[in-house]
Amino acid sequence: MTLQPATPSQQRRQWFQARLEAVMDRLYGRALRLTRHPDDAEDIVAEAVAKAWTRLDELRDPSRFEGWLFHILTTTFISDWRRRRCRPQADLSLDEAQESFCLYERLHQPFLLWWGTTEERFFNGLLKEELARALDGLADDFRLVMVLVEVEGHTYAETAQLLGIPVGTVRSRLSRARGQLQHRLWLQARERGLVETDTPEEGAP
Repeated sequence: MTLQPATPSQQRRQWFQARLEAVMDRLYGRALRLTRHPDDAEDIVAEAVAKAWTRLDELRDPSRFEGWLFHILTTTFISDWRRRRCRPQADLSLDEAQESFCLYERLHQPFLLWWGTTEERFFNGLLKEELARALDGLADDFRLVMVLVEVEGHTYAETAQLLGIPVGTVRSRLSRARGQLQHRLWLQARERGLVETDTPEEGAP
C-alpha cells in the first residue's frame, strides 16, 4: 500500500499542531494566571486556539507564532472578562496603608526598581506559590495591570488599549497594585521568619 503525500491542508494542520503542542503548557499557565480558575483557563485556551486556527492566514511571520498566539489568548480573556463583569470595582476598596507600603521602609536598604537587586534577593526567599497567591489576591482591576505589564511585558499604552482605560489609570493602578502586593509578600515572609519580626507595624511611631 502506497502512502499518499500529505495535502497542503494536512501540512498546515500538522504545522499548527506541532507548534501548539510546544507551547500548550505555558499557554495554559498564562490563562490560569489571568483567570485564577482551572476550568475558566481551559475554556479561554480552547477559545484562543480556535481563533488562532481560523486566523492563521493573518500570521505573516511563522517565527512569531508563539507571541501571536499569546496575544490572542490575552485579548480573548479580556473580551470575556469585560462581558462577565457587572460593574467596575471601586479603587477605594484598597487599604490605604497597603497601597503605600514599600519594601524599602521595611528592609532599610536602597530601593532600586520593582524587580531590582534589593527586592530580587527578597523574593528569592519566597516560594513561587506564595508570590502567585499574593498576586492572585489582588482585585481584578489591579491584578490585570500587574499581569499585563509585569508578567506579559506590555507597555502602558498597550495595556491601556487592551483594557480600554486611559494610560494614566494604568499607571495609577499599577502603582497601587505594587504597594498592595509588596504588603502581602512582606506579611507572608514575616510569617515564615524570613525577616525580622520586631519591625514596627505600619503606622507605628
